[in-house]
Amino acid sequence: MSKSDNFFEKVYEVAKLIPYGRVTSYGAIAKYLGAARSARMVGWAMNASHSIPEIPAHRVVNRKGLLTGKFHFDGTNLMQQLLENEGIVVKENQIQHFETVFWDPFTELNIK
Repeated sequence: MSKSDNFFEKVYEVAKLIPYGRVTSYGAIAKYLGAARSARMVGWAMNASHSIPEIPAHRVVNRKGLLTGKFHFDGTNLMQQLLENEGIVVKENQIQHFETVFWDPFTELNIK
């Protein structure tokens, strides 16, 4: 991780590390960044990232695995389609087997 002072940039650095076929939550990214109560701010960062192709915003969902950010993607089901293209099963805006595909940066990344 770089020493950026910009919260959105820090969020983007973490989001870029989410492995293909895995998802994380807004809160998990916030917790990793030492700002556990800033899940909503992570959501704002993800919403603002749609013009940056290397940010996999579709891999960030709410703490229950719901696609709460889907309305910020172009097209009706683009977020779901992107996730399904990576092998993630989504039914009724809910990631199935969420615990299995969940990636926790706090435990997965050794160095902050």
